[in-house]
Amino acid sequence: MPLNRLLTLGVGACTAVALSVPLAAAPASATPYHHRSGGSLVLVGGALADDNAAIYGDIVRLAGGTGKARIGIFTAAAPTPSEDPDAGTPDCNNSVCNGEYYANLFKTFGVADAQWIPIDTDHPEKADDPAVVAQINSMTGFFFGGGDQYRYVTTMTRGEAQRDSAALAAVRRKLREGAVVSGTSAGAQIMAGRDMITGGSVDPGLRDGSKPGYFDDSTVLGYLPKGGFGFFRDGLLDTHFSRRGREARSIRLASDTGNKRVFGLDENTALEVTGVGSRHQKLRVIGQRGVTVLDLRWARTTDTPVWGIEGVRWTRLTEGDRYRSDRWQSVFAPGKERVTGAPGCDVTPTEDVFWNYGLVTNAEALIANAGCASISDVSYEDDPQWEATLTRGRGFAAYRAGESTSFTGVVIGINAK
Repeated sequence: MPLNRLLTLGVGACTAVALSVPLAAAPASATPYHHRSGGSLVLVGGALADDNAAIYGDIVRLAGGTGKARIGIFTAAAPTPSEDPDAGTPDCNNSVCNGEYYANLFKTFGVADAQWIPIDTDHPEKADDPAVVAQINSMTGFFFGGGDQYRYVTTMTRGEAQRDSAALAAVRRKLREGAVVSGTSAGAQIMAGRDMITGGSVDPGLRDGSKPGYFDDSTVLGYLPKGGFGFFRDGLLDTHFSRRGREARSIRLASDTGNKRVFGLDENTALEVTGVGSRHQKLRVIGQRGVTVLDLRWARTTDTPVWGIEGVRWTRLTEGDRYRSDRWQSVFAPGKERVTGAPGCDVTPTEDVFWNYGLVTNAEALIANAGCASISDVSYEDDPQWEATLTRGRGFAAYRAGESTSFTGVVIGINAK
Protein backbone atom coordinates (compact mmCIF):
# COMPACT_ATOMS: atom_id res chain seq x y z
CA MET A 1 0.00 0.00 0.00
CA PRO A 2 1.25 3.57 -0.63
CA LEU A 3 2.42 5.71 2.23
CA ASN A 4 -0.09 6.59 4.91
CA ARG A 5 -3.12 7.99 3.07
CA LEU A 6 -4.43 9.54 6.25
CA LEU A 7 -1.76 12.24 6.42
CA THR A 8 -3.58 15.51 6.00
CA LEU A 9 -1.70 18.33 7.67
CA GLY A 10 1.55 19.35 9.22
CA VAL A 11 5.29 19.17 8.83
CA GLY A 12 7.71 16.62 10.14
CA ALA A 13 6.19 14.43 12.82
CA CYS A 14 3.55 16.94 13.86
CA THR A 15 0.15 15.36 14.50
CA ALA A 16 -3.06 17.37 14.62
CA VAL A 17 -4.46 17.56 18.16
CA ALA A 18 -8.19 17.81 18.78
CA LEU A 19 -9.27 21.32 19.68
CA SER A 20 -12.45 21.76 21.71
CA VAL A 21 -13.51 25.04 20.14
CA PRO A 22 -17.13 25.22 18.91
CA LEU A 23 -17.73 25.95 15.27
CA ALA A 24 -20.98 27.06 13.69
CA ALA A 25 -21.53 26.73 9.97
CA ALA A 26 -22.21 30.04 8.24
CA PRO A 27 -23.05 31.19 4.73
CA ALA A 28 -19.95 31.45 2.55
CA SER A 29 -20.56 35.16 2.09
CA ALA A 30 -20.40 35.90 5.81
CA THR A 31 -16.73 36.93 5.80
CA PRO A 32 -15.69 39.02 8.83
CA TYR A 33 -12.97 40.97 7.02
CA HIS A 34 -12.66 43.47 4.20
CA HIS A 35 -9.11 43.09 2.97
CA ARG A 36 -7.80 45.82 0.71
CA SER A 37 -4.87 45.85 -1.71
CA GLY A 38 -1.32 46.06 -0.49
CA GLY A 39 1.79 43.97 -0.15
CA SER A 40 2.83 40.45 -1.08
CA LEU A 41 2.19 36.81 -0.23
CA VAL A 42 4.57 33.88 -0.58
CA LEU A 43 2.52 30.71 -0.23
CA VAL A 44 4.52 27.47 0.06
CA GLY A 45 2.99 24.02 -0.38
CA GLY A 46 4.92 22.51 2.54
CA ALA A 47 8.13 20.50 2.96
CA LEU A 48 10.13 23.70 2.46
CA ALA A 49 13.80 22.74 2.30
CA ASP A 50 16.23 24.64 4.51
CA ASP A 51 18.43 25.37 1.50
CA ASN A 52 15.68 26.69 -0.80
CA ALA A 53 17.41 30.01 -1.40
CA ALA A 54 14.94 30.96 -4.15
CA ILE A 55 11.95 30.98 -1.79
CA TYR A 56 13.63 32.23 1.40
CA GLY A 57 15.50 34.82 -0.65
CA ASP A 58 12.26 36.01 -2.23
CA ILE A 59 10.65 36.47 1.19
CA VAL A 60 13.67 38.45 2.40
CA ARG A 61 13.70 40.57 -0.76
CA LEU A 62 10.01 41.42 -0.43
CA ALA A 63 10.52 42.26 3.25
CA GLY A 64 13.12 44.91 2.44
CA GLY A 65 16.22 42.99 1.44
CA THR A 66 19.37 41.68 3.05
CA GLY A 67 20.35 43.61 6.15
CA LYS A 68 17.01 45.42 6.29
CA ALA A 69 14.28 42.79 6.46
CA ARG A 70 12.69 42.11 9.86
CA ILE A 71 10.68 38.88 9.94
CA GLY A 72 8.07 37.93 12.56
CA ILE A 73 7.64 34.16 12.97
CA PHE A 74 4.25 32.63 13.81
CA THR A 75 4.13 28.97 14.85
CA ALA A 76 0.76 28.68 16.58
CA ALA A 77 -0.21 25.84 14.22
CA ALA A 78 2.32 23.58 15.94
CA PRO A 79 1.79 21.65 19.19
CA THR A 80 2.78 23.48 22.36
CA PRO A 81 5.80 22.34 24.42
CA SER A 82 3.41 20.70 26.89
CA GLU A 83 2.10 18.50 24.05
CA ASP A 84 5.52 17.62 22.66
CA PRO A 85 7.18 14.53 24.19
CA ASP A 86 10.49 15.64 22.66
CA ALA A 87 10.37 19.17 24.11
CA GLY A 88 13.81 20.25 25.28
CA THR A 89 15.61 17.84 22.95
CA PRO A 90 17.07 18.26 19.45
CA ASP A 91 14.04 16.33 18.13
CA CYS A 92 11.53 18.88 19.46
CA ASN A 93 8.58 19.88 17.31
CA ASN A 94 6.58 22.56 19.07
CA SER A 95 5.63 26.20 18.83
CA VAL A 96 8.60 27.51 20.82
CA CYS A 97 11.41 25.49 19.29
CA ASN A 98 9.94 25.84 15.78
CA GLY A 99 9.87 29.60 16.26
CA GLU A 100 13.50 29.64 17.31
CA TYR A 101 14.42 27.35 14.42
CA TYR A 102 12.84 29.56 11.76
CA ALA A 103 14.22 32.75 13.33
CA ASN A 104 17.74 31.34 13.17
CA LEU A 105 17.20 30.02 9.64
CA PHE A 106 16.02 33.39 8.32
CA LYS A 107 19.11 35.00 9.79
CA THR A 108 21.27 32.76 7.58
CA PHE A 109 19.51 34.33 4.60
CA GLY A 110 20.54 37.84 5.63
CA VAL A 111 17.60 39.30 7.54
CA ALA A 112 18.42 42.09 9.95
CA ASP A 113 16.26 40.51 12.63
CA ALA A 114 13.87 37.56 12.98
CA GLN A 115 11.71 37.08 16.08
CA TRP A 116 9.20 34.51 17.24
CA ILE A 117 5.75 35.98 17.90
CA PRO A 118 4.76 34.24 21.19
CA ILE A 119 1.24 33.09 20.32
CA ASP A 120 0.17 29.44 20.60
CA THR A 121 -2.77 27.38 21.86
CA ASP A 122 -1.45 27.62 25.42
CA HIS A 123 -1.27 31.42 25.11
CA PRO A 124 -4.07 32.63 22.77
CA GLU A 125 -4.45 35.75 24.94
CA LYS A 126 -1.10 36.94 23.60
CA ALA A 127 -2.84 37.74 20.32
CA ASP A 128 -4.47 40.70 22.08
CA ASP A 129 -1.40 41.77 24.05
CA PRO A 130 -0.29 45.34 23.19
CA ALA A 131 3.34 44.28 23.51
CA VAL A 132 2.84 41.59 20.87
CA VAL A 133 1.05 44.06 18.60
CA ALA A 134 4.00 46.44 18.98
CA GLN A 135 6.35 43.59 18.08
CA ILE A 136 4.31 42.88 14.94
CA ASN A 137 4.26 46.55 14.00
CA SER A 138 8.07 46.62 14.06
CA MET A 139 8.33 43.91 11.39
CA THR A 140 8.57 44.24 7.59
CA GLY A 141 7.49 40.67 6.86
CA PHE A 142 5.98 37.56 8.42
CA PHE A 143 6.32 33.79 8.16
CA PHE A 144 3.67 31.30 9.33
CA GLY A 145 4.90 27.77 10.04
CA GLY A 146 3.12 24.48 9.47
CA GLY A 147 1.04 22.18 11.62
CA ASP A 148 -2.76 22.43 11.82
CA GLN A 149 -4.28 25.56 10.29
CA TYR A 150 -7.27 25.40 12.63
CA ARG A 151 -4.92 26.28 15.49
CA TYR A 152 -4.33 29.63 13.78
CA VAL A 153 -8.09 30.14 13.72
CA THR A 154 -8.46 29.37 17.43
CA THR A 155 -5.50 31.49 18.52
CA MET A 156 -5.72 34.50 16.20
CA THR A 157 -9.44 34.98 15.61
CA ARG A 158 -12.23 35.49 18.11
CA GLY A 159 -15.61 33.81 18.40
CA GLU A 160 -17.80 32.10 15.84
CA ALA A 161 -17.63 35.23 13.68
CA GLN A 162 -13.84 34.76 13.48
CA ARG A 163 -13.16 38.39 14.23
CA ASP A 164 -9.56 39.54 14.01
CA SER A 165 -7.56 39.50 17.20
CA ALA A 166 -5.41 42.59 17.71
CA ALA A 167 -2.40 40.64 16.39
CA LEU A 168 -4.15 39.52 13.21
CA ALA A 169 -5.51 43.02 12.63
CA ALA A 170 -1.93 44.30 12.90
CA VAL A 171 -0.67 41.76 10.35
CA ARG A 172 -3.53 42.71 8.03
CA ARG A 173 -2.58 46.39 8.29
CA LYS A 174 1.06 45.61 7.61
CA LEU A 175 0.13 43.60 4.51
CA ARG A 176 -2.06 46.41 3.25
CA GLU A 177 0.83 48.85 3.79
CA GLY A 178 3.26 46.73 1.75
CA ALA A 179 4.68 43.98 3.99
CA VAL A 180 5.16 40.40 2.82
CA VAL A 181 3.19 37.62 4.53
CA SER A 182 4.51 34.12 3.84
CA GLY A 183 3.72 30.64 5.09
CA THR A 184 4.29 26.95 4.49
CA SER A 185 1.80 24.08 4.64
CA ALA A 186 -0.80 25.09 7.27
CA GLY A 187 0.85 28.51 7.28
CA ALA A 188 -0.07 28.91 3.61
CA GLN A 189 -3.50 27.29 3.95
CA ILE A 190 -4.56 29.78 6.63
CA MET A 191 -4.20 32.62 4.10
CA ALA A 192 -7.26 31.31 2.23
CA GLY A 193 -10.60 33.04 1.91
CA ARG A 194 -13.98 31.34 2.21
CA ASP A 195 -14.27 27.56 2.47
CA MET A 196 -10.77 26.97 3.79
CA ILE A 197 -9.90 23.26 4.01
CA THR A 198 -9.52 21.96 7.57
CA GLY A 199 -8.57 18.38 6.68
CA GLY A 200 -9.60 15.27 4.81
CA SER A 201 -8.29 12.23 2.96
CA VAL A 202 -8.75 11.95 -0.78
CA ASP A 203 -10.83 8.79 -1.24
CA PRO A 204 -13.31 9.28 1.64
CA GLY A 205 -13.66 12.91 0.57
CA LEU A 206 -14.55 11.93 -2.97
CA ARG A 207 -17.06 9.34 -1.78
CA ASP A 208 -18.72 11.19 1.09
CA GLY A 209 -18.30 14.81 0.06
CA SER A 210 -17.36 17.78 2.22
CA LYS A 211 -18.77 19.00 5.53
CA PRO A 212 -18.49 22.42 7.20
CA GLY A 213 -16.40 22.37 10.36
CA TYR A 214 -13.28 20.96 11.96
CA PHE A 215 -13.21 17.24 12.70
CA ASP A 216 -11.11 15.03 14.96
CA ASP A 217 -11.46 12.35 12.28
CA SER A 218 -8.74 13.43 9.86
CA THR A 219 -10.32 11.51 6.96
CA VAL A 220 -13.37 13.84 6.85
CA LEU A 221 -13.16 16.49 4.13
CA GLY A 222 -13.86 19.52 6.32
CA TYR A 223 -13.87 23.22 5.59
CA LEU A 224 -14.57 26.55 7.28
CA PRO A 225 -17.27 28.46 5.38
CA LYS A 226 -15.90 31.74 6.72
CA GLY A 227 -12.43 30.77 5.61
CA GLY A 228 -9.02 31.53 7.05
CA PHE A 229 -7.43 34.96 7.23
CA GLY A 230 -8.73 35.88 3.77
CA PHE A 231 -5.46 37.27 2.41
CA PHE A 232 -5.77 35.15 -0.77
CA ARG A 233 -9.22 35.37 -2.36
CA ASP A 234 -8.68 34.13 -5.95
CA GLY A 235 -9.83 30.57 -5.30
CA LEU A 236 -9.53 27.65 -2.92
CA LEU A 237 -6.04 26.81 -1.67
CA ASP A 238 -4.58 23.39 -0.97
CA THR A 239 -1.06 22.30 0.02
CA HIS A 240 1.20 19.22 -0.30
CA PHE A 241 -0.84 19.03 -3.44
CA SER A 242 0.35 16.54 -6.06
CA ARG A 243 2.61 14.67 -3.63
CA ARG A 244 -0.46 13.65 -1.62
CA GLY A 245 -2.80 13.43 -4.61
CA ARG A 246 -5.03 16.24 -3.42
CA GLU A 247 -6.28 17.28 -6.85
CA ALA A 248 -9.31 15.06 -6.33
CA ARG A 249 -10.29 16.24 -2.84
CA SER A 250 -9.99 19.89 -3.91
CA ILE A 251 -12.16 19.27 -6.96
CA ARG A 252 -14.82 17.69 -4.74
CA LEU A 253 -14.70 20.55 -2.22
CA ALA A 254 -14.85 23.21 -4.96
CA SER A 255 -17.81 21.46 -6.56
CA ASP A 256 -19.65 21.11 -3.25
CA THR A 257 -19.14 24.75 -2.26
CA GLY A 258 -19.63 26.44 -5.63
CA ASN A 259 -16.03 27.59 -5.98
CA LYS A 260 -14.88 27.78 -9.59
CA ARG A 261 -11.11 27.78 -9.11
CA VAL A 262 -8.49 25.94 -7.04
CA PHE A 263 -4.81 26.74 -6.55
CA GLY A 264 -2.83 23.66 -5.53
CA LEU A 265 0.65 24.23 -4.11
CA ASP A 266 3.27 21.52 -4.48
CA GLU A 267 5.91 20.86 -1.84
CA ASN A 268 9.07 23.01 -1.79
CA THR A 269 7.30 25.33 -4.23
CA ALA A 270 5.77 28.77 -3.74
CA LEU A 271 3.12 30.92 -5.31
CA GLU A 272 4.27 34.52 -5.04
CA VAL A 273 1.46 37.09 -5.11
CA THR A 274 2.40 40.76 -5.44
CA GLY A 275 0.04 43.73 -5.30
CA VAL A 276 -2.36 41.66 -3.20
CA GLY A 277 -5.98 42.50 -3.93
CA SER A 278 -5.23 45.25 -6.43
CA ARG A 279 -5.92 45.45 -10.15
CA HIS A 280 -2.17 45.03 -10.62
CA GLN A 281 -1.96 41.78 -8.66
CA LYS A 282 0.53 39.31 -10.17
CA LEU A 283 1.08 35.62 -9.47
CA ARG A 284 4.39 33.82 -10.10
CA VAL A 285 5.71 30.32 -9.37
CA ILE A 286 9.01 29.77 -7.56
CA GLY A 287 10.64 26.51 -6.57
CA GLN A 288 11.13 22.85 -7.30
CA ARG A 289 7.77 21.52 -8.44
CA GLY A 290 4.61 23.26 -9.61
CA VAL A 291 1.36 25.06 -8.86
CA THR A 292 -1.89 23.63 -10.20
CA VAL A 293 -4.82 25.80 -11.26
CA LEU A 294 -8.13 23.93 -11.59
CA ASP A 295 -10.95 25.65 -13.48
CA LEU A 296 -14.46 24.34 -12.75
CA ARG A 297 -16.45 26.91 -14.73
CA TRP A 298 -17.61 24.29 -17.26
CA ALA A 299 -17.48 21.22 -15.01
CA ARG A 300 -20.56 19.04 -14.62
CA THR A 301 -21.31 16.53 -11.88
CA THR A 302 -23.28 13.30 -11.71
CA ASP A 303 -24.67 11.36 -8.74
CA THR A 304 -25.56 8.00 -10.29
CA PRO A 305 -24.80 5.75 -8.56
CA VAL A 306 -22.17 7.86 -6.76
CA TRP A 307 -20.69 11.29 -7.26
CA GLY A 308 -18.57 11.99 -10.33
CA ILE A 309 -17.37 14.99 -12.33
CA GLU A 310 -16.33 15.83 -15.88
CA GLY A 311 -14.90 18.90 -17.58
CA VAL A 312 -12.43 20.24 -14.99
CA ARG A 313 -9.74 22.19 -16.85
CA TRP A 314 -6.21 21.81 -15.50
CA THR A 315 -3.26 24.16 -15.82
CA ARG A 316 0.08 23.35 -14.20
CA LEU A 317 2.65 26.12 -13.78
CA THR A 318 6.32 25.64 -12.91
CA GLU A 319 9.32 27.85 -12.10
CA GLY A 320 9.00 31.33 -13.59
CA ASP A 321 5.48 30.89 -14.99
CA ARG A 322 2.86 33.51 -14.18
CA TYR A 323 -0.90 33.63 -13.89
CA ARG A 324 -3.43 36.41 -14.45
CA SER A 325 -6.32 35.71 -12.10
CA ASP A 326 -8.51 38.42 -13.57
CA ARG A 327 -8.22 36.85 -17.03
CA TRP A 328 -7.94 33.20 -15.95
CA GLN A 329 -4.82 33.18 -18.08
CA SER A 330 -1.46 31.42 -17.75
CA VAL A 331 1.74 33.05 -19.00
CA PHE A 332 4.59 30.59 -19.47
CA ALA A 333 8.13 31.76 -18.77
CA PRO A 334 10.26 32.83 -21.74
CA GLY A 335 12.72 30.22 -22.95
CA LYS A 336 10.55 27.18 -22.24
CA GLU A 337 10.41 24.76 -25.16
CA ARG A 338 7.08 23.69 -26.67
CA VAL A 339 6.48 19.95 -26.22
CA THR A 340 4.69 18.16 -29.08
CA GLY A 341 5.05 14.51 -28.07
CA ALA A 342 6.06 11.39 -29.95
CA PRO A 343 3.82 9.14 -32.09
CA GLY A 344 2.10 6.25 -30.39
CA CYS A 345 0.50 5.67 -27.01
CA ASP A 346 2.74 3.72 -24.65
CA VAL A 347 1.61 4.43 -21.08
CA THR A 348 2.32 2.54 -17.84
CA PRO A 349 -0.35 2.86 -15.11
CA THR A 350 0.66 4.21 -11.71
CA GLU A 351 0.10 2.33 -8.46
CA ASP A 352 -2.36 5.04 -7.41
CA VAL A 353 -3.50 7.94 -9.54
CA PHE A 354 -4.28 9.97 -6.37
CA TRP A 355 -0.93 9.62 -4.63
CA ASN A 356 2.71 10.67 -5.11
CA TYR A 357 2.31 12.76 -8.28
CA GLY A 358 0.16 10.05 -9.89
CA LEU A 359 -2.11 12.45 -11.77
CA VAL A 360 0.87 14.59 -12.85
CA THR A 361 2.59 11.45 -14.14
CA ASN A 362 -0.48 10.69 -16.25
CA ALA A 363 -0.59 14.25 -17.60
CA GLU A 364 3.06 14.06 -18.58
CA ALA A 365 2.35 10.74 -20.34
CA LEU A 366 -0.54 12.36 -22.25
CA ILE A 367 1.83 15.13 -23.32
CA ALA A 368 4.64 12.75 -24.30
CA ASN A 369 2.39 10.38 -26.31
CA ALA A 370 0.82 12.27 -29.19
CA GLY A 371 -1.12 9.17 -30.20
CA CYS A 372 -3.12 9.05 -26.97
CA ALA A 373 -6.58 10.56 -27.29
CA SER A 374 -6.97 10.19 -23.54
CA ILE A 375 -5.36 8.43 -20.58
CA SER A 376 -7.20 6.74 -17.71
CA ASP A 377 -5.80 5.46 -14.42
CA VAL A 378 -7.29 4.25 -11.15
CA SER A 379 -6.96 4.76 -7.41
CA TYR A 380 -5.47 2.22 -5.04
CA GLU A 381 -8.45 2.40 -2.71
CA ASP A 382 -11.49 0.40 -3.80
CA ASP A 383 -14.42 1.62 -1.68
CA PRO A 384 -15.16 2.53 -4.43
CA GLN A 385 -12.23 2.46 -6.82
CA TRP A 386 -11.96 5.75 -8.70
CA GLU A 387 -10.95 6.29 -12.31
CA ALA A 388 -9.42 9.55 -13.48
CA THR A 389 -9.40 10.30 -17.22
CA LEU A 390 -7.28 13.02 -18.81
CA THR A 391 -7.95 14.39 -22.30
CA ARG A 392 -6.60 17.20 -24.43
CA GLY A 393 -8.99 20.11 -24.30
CA ARG A 394 -9.29 23.42 -26.09
CA GLY A 395 -6.02 25.36 -25.99
CA PHE A 396 -3.99 22.30 -24.95
CA ALA A 397 -0.28 23.14 -24.86
CA ALA A 398 2.80 22.02 -22.95
CA TYR A 399 6.22 23.57 -22.33
CA ARG A 400 9.39 22.26 -20.73
CA ALA A 401 12.53 23.64 -19.13
CA GLY A 402 14.91 21.05 -17.72
CA GLU A 403 12.90 18.41 -15.87
CA SER A 404 9.84 20.62 -15.32
CA THR A 405 6.80 20.45 -17.57
CA SER A 406 4.15 23.16 -17.63
CA PHE A 407 0.85 22.70 -19.43
CA THR A 408 -2.65 24.04 -19.94
CA GLY A 409 -5.83 22.68 -21.47
CA VAL A 410 -5.78 19.21 -19.90
CA VAL A 411 -9.34 18.17 -18.96
CA ILE A 412 -10.00 15.96 -15.92
CA GLY A 413 -12.88 13.57 -15.35
CA ILE A 414 -13.27 11.55 -12.13
CA ASN A 415 -15.82 8.75 -11.72
CA ALA A 416 -16.30 5.59 -9.68
CA LYS A 417 -15.62 2.38 -11.55
